[in-house]
Amino acid sequence: MLPAAKQLLRGCRRRWRAPQPPGLLAAPLRRKGGVFLPADRLQMLCLRQTGNLRHHRRALYSTLVPSDEVTVHYKHGLPAITLMLPSRKERCQFTVKPMLMTVGAFLQDIQREDNAIEKVEVFTADGSRISSSTLMEVLLMNDFKLVINGAEYSVHPPLKDQMSSTEHKLEMDDIKSMVHKLFTALHLEDHQTRRERELMQKMELLKEELLPLEQLKAGITTDVDAKTSRLLWIGLALMSTQGGALAWLTWWVYSWDIMEPVTYFITYGTAMAFYAYFVLTKQDYLYPDARDRQFLHYFHQKSKSQNFDVDQYNKLRDDLAEVEESLRRLKNPLQLRLPIQEINEKH
Repeated sequence: MLPAAKQLLRGCRRRWRAPQPPGLLAAPLRRKGGVFLPADRLQMLCLRQTGNLRHHRRALYSTLVPSDEVTVHYKHGLPAITLMLPSRKERCQFTVKPMLMTVGAFLQDIQREDNAIEKVEVFTADGSRISSSTLMEVLLMNDFKLVINGAEYSVHPPLKDQMSSTEHKLEMDDIKSMVHKLFTALHLEDHQTRRERELMQKMELLKEELLPLEQLKAGITTDVDAKTSRLLWIGLALMSTQGGALAWLTWWVYSWDIMEPVTYFITYGTAMAFYAYFVLTKQDYLYPDARDRQFLHYFHQKSKSQNFDVDQYNKLRDDLAEVEESLRRLKNPLQLRLPIQEINEKH
């Protein structure tokens, strides 16, 4: 356009043989009554230079979106996809949830909105088909193509600041902590009362279940304790008999020269017996431990004969201890939020 204007100006300058004052061209005059007047009227062409024409270019553009274009923009933090419906020839907006909605669900929403849509697919920019199970968040990260009834639309999602997974996790943890603090501040007293009532009811039920087992256990414990005590007294009697026999053989029957090797081998045999106890039980032969071991051995034998379920009894006792510990923590505000492990370490 600018070269044509320059050529026009050059042509006009060549045809101006009798130039008028700068910038003016006058039409021929007619004489009438001794006076020269314009033929019709004075026609003038005024040319005024206002600067270099190169600096007067204007870019022509429009802010209106073409009706057949698929656009994506974020509204209230959620992406909104706007496209043209084939049957009604009107634009429709679909708001999607990137973290929850899949590509297949989005395509189904499009087909439900317009029954004239027979086939709708999504492809990547290089032509690879996108699976229906892909999340919309992944789809909106890059450009893609939307094909509706064979018509292809190029979609260019806008860039959105993405937080790293670590920042997102930290933000979610802060939100959860804040919600927990608000809930605790508003409902702590009611929650403690309700929790205490539940624990008391549970403790009563456990005690009712334990009552017959405790009675049966008390009877078994009495019998087993008596049997274990008898075994200890029998051991004492055998040791006393052994000592008396060795003394009688040493002073009344034989001399010490003869009985010394005998006592040596008896002592060595006793040491072998203690070592055999360690090999079998993986414990040192200590009298309290040996007594408790023998007590448990008799107790399990007696429990089987009287149909006493030891495993069930132990489980009920553990549950009861846990309920009692929870009640103690609930009644002590300082220990309410401490882990059980820390409380046990302090005690």
